[in-house]
Amino acid sequence: MPKTQLVELQVENLGVIASAHLEFDEGFNVLTGETGAGKTLLVGALSLCTGSSEARYRRESDANVRVSAIFVTDEEEQVLSRESSATGRLRASKNGLATSSEGLRAAGEDLLVIHGQHDSLRLKNRSQVLKILDEFGGIDDSELRRRRQELSRRYADRDSLGGDAGARARELDFAQFQIDEIQAVGINSSNELDESLEELQGLSELRDDYEGLLSAIEVLDGDSDDAILSQFARVLTGLPKGTLASDFGASLAASLASARETVHDLRSSINESGADEERIVVLEDRVGVLRALARKYGGTLETVLDNLKELTSLVDRRSNEEQSLEALELQILEIEQIERNLSAVLLSQREVAAAKLSERIGAQLGRVALGNAELTFEVSGSDGSGVSIQFRANPGRPAGDLSEVASGGELSRVLLALSLETVGDGLVAVFDEVDAGIGGAVAQQIGECLAELATRQQVIVVTHLASIAARAKRHYVVEKLQSDDESVATVQLVDGDARVREIARMLTGDANSDEALALARTLLSS
Repeated sequence: MPKTQLVELQVENLGVIASAHLEFDEGFNVLTGETGAGKTLLVGALSLCTGSSEARYRRESDANVRVSAIFVTDEEEQVLSRESSATGRLRASKNGLATSSEGLRAAGEDLLVIHGQHDSLRLKNRSQVLKILDEFGGIDDSELRRRRQELSRRYADRDSLGGDAGARARELDFAQFQIDEIQAVGINSSNELDESLEELQGLSELRDDYEGLLSAIEVLDGDSDDAILSQFARVLTGLPKGTLASDFGASLAASLASARETVHDLRSSINESGADEERIVVLEDRVGVLRALARKYGGTLETVLDNLKELTSLVDRRSNEEQSLEALELQILEIEQIERNLSAVLLSQREVAAAKLSERIGAQLGRVALGNAELTFEVSGSDGSGVSIQFRANPGRPAGDLSEVASGGELSRVLLALSLETVGDGLVAVFDEVDAGIGGAVAQQIGECLAELATRQQVIVVTHLASIAARAKRHYVVEKLQSDDESVATVQLVDGDARVREIARMLTGDANSDEALALARTLLSS
């Protein structure tokens, strides 16, 4: 029994298929039917069960799409299902429990591979091609992967210690520059900026008050002839000398003297305790420096001082880590050398495996209707992990990457040739119209190849060719029934006379011709 087997496929309301239930043989299975009958819908159902996001087709009725595939492996039975909701969204489940399409896809990668006109993705994925090459050559890269993981951890450790010598020197130089810049300012405390601003505001307000008082003194008793007290004195001088004026004049003169004394005292007070302009200038400069430093290091003097502590600690720590870093650098150099040696060994192994596999696949190309084609595996990179398949379909045409220059049918047949020469990975292999564009003796060769492959793993083939279908152990026919209202496809297991008639139809288009039936019996018996 193969490592993995698709046991059952159930389909409801997918495209023209209203309902279908298929049970598969562990070896070679085929799906046949007229063009457009709905055979590829069954492959689409398998795609849905293994994580595809495309429903592809939906019946015109409101019935929900339901598809379910039952797989059996060495370890367990797995049921992968998809069902459309009323909104059209596809719900996914695995073994009856809700999951995501990604969950189905992850499960499907270990169960099924589909090779079709548009779905043959295995040879387009470089990691899959590398896997094929390594399995063929018996190449084990686990030690290289382990060493690279170890090297990544050592690099991370080195980064935590400041990186390599050059990076550490740059980091320390910049840290010391920042330390010097902060220390040069000589911050007194985390509150110095607030205190300086408060003092500057007070002095500025005092300066504004003094300027207002000096202006008032100048107006009252300044050097100008227009000063108020000067005019007052002139008025007194011009008073009449009579008895009445003399009595009032004495009182006014006393008022003038008192006013001048008050203004004199005010002027003396201002001169003795006037605004400290030099201090204001000093504070303005200091506030500017502190603000610039705060903006650069976090917004406040507190964050500046915190940065200073961290920078100082970093410089001290890096100095103390020097010995540890030297030991780590020696470890890194040792592992890097081991990594280079392992990579060189793998490169050599993969080059040898690529040459052998190219030769072996080349010998199979004629069997899969690619007799004029050339195919080579090419490796690149320090460890040979950069693998590509170069393909030329016919002489005289330029070679190119297989995934870019090969048609869907060519891709499927290349994979068939590859499967014949490599150790099977136990997956169920589905070939959708691998026989496109071929016939006659070549079709018989393709049938032989598929039958040979089916001795090692379960194979399911969608085909139009009788010479391929006749080799299968289990044969399903998809037939579309037309009515005035709709088209409905049925899927029937055929055996005995029913299978003979289907093979006859595939041979000549006439399922009832005596000659076609005789030829079909001969083909089946052989």
